[in-house]
Amino acid sequence: MTDPVAQIIVDITHNKLDQVYDYRVPERLVDEVKVGSPVIIPFGRGNREITGFVVALTDKSRFDNLKEITDIDRSARSADQTLISLAAWIRHAYGGTMNQALKTVLPVKQKGTGKKLKTVRLAIDTRKAREMLAQMIDSRQSARARALAALIETPVIDYALLTEKVHVSRAVVRALEERGIAVVDEDARYRDPLAGKADGEDNPYARRQKIYENTPEQQEVLAAFDRHIMQKDRRPILIYGVTGSGKTQVYVEMIRRTVDAGKQAIVLIPEIALTYQVVSYFYGLFGGRVSILHSRLSTSERADQMQRARDGQIDVMIGPRSALFSPFEKLGLIIIDEEHEPAYKSGQVPHYHARETAEKLAELTGAQLVIGSATPSLEAFYRARTGDYDLQLMQKRVENRPLPTVTVLDLGRERKRGNKSLISDYLRDAIQARIDRGEQVILFLNRRGWSGFVTCRDCGHVVKCPHCDVALSVHKGGKMICHYCGYETEEYHTCPECGSNHIGGVAIGTQQIEDELKILFPDAGVLRMDADATRGKEGHGEVLSAFADGHAQILIGTQMIVKGHDFPLVTLVGVLMADMSLYAGDYRSGERTFELLTQAAGRAGRGDRAGEVVIQTFSPEHYAITHAANQDYDSFYKDEIAFRTILGYPPVCHLLAVCLSGKDEKHIEMAADYLKQFALKITAKSDAFKIIGPSIPPIGKIKDVYRRMVYIKNKDYDELIRIKDYLEQYVKINKGYDKVYVQFDFDPVES
Repeated sequence: MTDPVAQIIVDITHNKLDQVYDYRVPERLVDEVKVGSPVIIPFGRGNREITGFVVALTDKSRFDNLKEITDIDRSARSADQTLISLAAWIRHAYGGTMNQALKTVLPVKQKGTGKKLKTVRLAIDTRKAREMLAQMIDSRQSARARALAALIETPVIDYALLTEKVHVSRAVVRALEERGIAVVDEDARYRDPLAGKADGEDNPYARRQKIYENTPEQQEVLAAFDRHIMQKDRRPILIYGVTGSGKTQVYVEMIRRTVDAGKQAIVLIPEIALTYQVVSYFYGLFGGRVSILHSRLSTSERADQMQRARDGQIDVMIGPRSALFSPFEKLGLIIIDEEHEPAYKSGQVPHYHARETAEKLAELTGAQLVIGSATPSLEAFYRARTGDYDLQLMQKRVENRPLPTVTVLDLGRERKRGNKSLISDYLRDAIQARIDRGEQVILFLNRRGWSGFVTCRDCGHVVKCPHCDVALSVHKGGKMICHYCGYETEEYHTCPECGSNHIGGVAIGTQQIEDELKILFPDAGVLRMDADATRGKEGHGEVLSAFADGHAQILIGTQMIVKGHDFPLVTLVGVLMADMSLYAGDYRSGERTFELLTQAAGRAGRGDRAGEVVIQTFSPEHYAITHAANQDYDSFYKDEIAFRTILGYPPVCHLLAVCLSGKDEKHIEMAADYLKQFALKITAKSDAFKIIGPSIPPIGKIKDVYRRMVYIKNKDYDELIRIKDYLEQYVKINKGYDKVYVQFDFDPVES
């Protein structure tokens, strides 16, 4: 019997994570060497001993005369071992290559370097130093004498200050080191992205922060958390709490108990826009032991935060999806706030979901996973109903504040009365009433840009991007832009198909609403928050701070403004057109609409004043809208799960989406058809599979690359993983797929 072979990476901080080396596993270590294990190996021509990590085990190698693993590295960081193991699980569960999985969990391609604080320290006592100073003066070593005199006066001095102000060279300092007179110390000071931003003086959210006495519901949730820790019940806890019920305060207390126990916590949030508001709740308690991690930090700033986590300089990491991979040595708690958000599903290969990945990470580390939402995803609530999650309810707002009243307006009737604006007469009057009372208003529109697609009202032609199968969007300045590839052209004034001048935008965007609001309410400040208005590094924080400080009474924006924000003076929320997400051509569209409307409604009346929500829609009788208006999640779940059961959609049934893409449309069609035929062949003995396609996705071409989809359904997730593995091998061994890019996505989520 031959010894097994371990595939090993030798530097997890290096960009080329696909550089894998084969080593033989000696018989004495067979039981200890696992995927993720840190091992000591002889490396290079000199066989110097270094540490590597096992990323795969196999029974054969591409090479002969393999070197042998020397031993398990028992001093290696457990966090690194955990992340390697997590990467292996991600690769197995979601597809893609091990290289892609490693770059997901180890996204920083450089070590944190921070800013080096370099000092020179006197290494001998003052009496001896004065004797040596006299000798230097006598022997005319003037530069060394100046340096030593400065050290006698200030025993520890900044390196740059010594060389620049005392006018001595580095060679002089080095000479003092060599004689044992001085020592040069280096201390890495890593950048803190919260420095000066999260303290109580500068942060408007922190100034308004108020900690309430825990409600009975909050106390029950915390008691459940304590029971999980004491009984080592590692089932995830799902907190289903209405908007304003105080979930954040519960999270804070859970984190404090975790940190007091000597462990660390990760808090995931869905949007960058929430970061500084959420972190302010924690900063007062944990100070500089809190940090954030998100995509708008520079690579070096992200590296510094990872290094701070690795070195134990912080206890709490807050951020979107990628913060899950913070290299904590003593991880004790993972919190996923607003867990229903589609942002928790990766849009890149591997298409991992943060909730499922956090479950695996909690299993590997023994940490407790807590997820919370006012509108839990159907997947999470379904698992709570089956007992996989511990369901905890928080159905009352803090201080028993009432939920906002909700008015549903039929836009069809509004049009018949002659009002073509997207601001109904009722909503306009309600906004004016709030302005008169000095209150604030949030208006939500699930769009960006000046207007949506451009169409001819005579022949129906839609102006599309010549490179992508999507409509161009009109922006200010008469430009039409593709949001996928950046293609830009001048706005059309006549139809290119029939020559009619009856052409224009049929949808509406935040910029246009902003302009209309400034005309309707000239005395009220208006702020806009969407992807175009917050491109800068601090864009989200600047808009939110300005609104929180009362510099504007109306905030208009896209989805990012209805997620988790807490503004006490907001008493009115207007949803300008609820239907935009309702008919998105996605089986989750009803769920997404219910979530958005419920979350939007939750922004109103969070202070001492009552709140109102106005939902404008062309479909006032749709169950997603009626249940959202009633804030009735249970009834929505009942209707939606019935729909999913009938049609075989997640979470009742699982769905594997296989996307094939390439430059040659006919070749892609043929590749998709062959893939489907192979899938039919390997599933022929089971009636549990249903295969759909090949089909053209909603966007069939992006940047001149064609796309086709094959869908495979089965109630057993593990069976779909097995089929995915077969398909990966089929693609790998068939040369016809050399120019075809194949991606796998389980239970796909549209954002």
